[in-house]
Amino acid sequence: MSKKNIDDLRELLFSTIEGVKAGTLDVERAKVIGDLSQVMVNTAAVEVKYAQATGQKGSSFLEKAEELPAGITGIRQHRMLG
Repeated sequence: MSKKNIDDLRELLFSTIEGVKAGTLDVERAKVIGDLSQVMVNTAAVEVKYAQATGQKGSSFLEKAEELPAGITGIRQHRMLG
């Protein structure tokens, strides 16, 4: 089983919404998926708080922050519209 992350959860939730809208997924099953997803989000929130308290750099469930070279504290990107 591959390791899942927040992007996988989002994909599942969007496909669940589409299934309910299309009538291919019953509301009870969608509710169970939503409830379990909320448990996963709550668990990720606890992981983030733990990481902050212990000085770690985040949770494996969430997207990992890009490591910056020594002395660089941030990156600002400008995007042109149009």
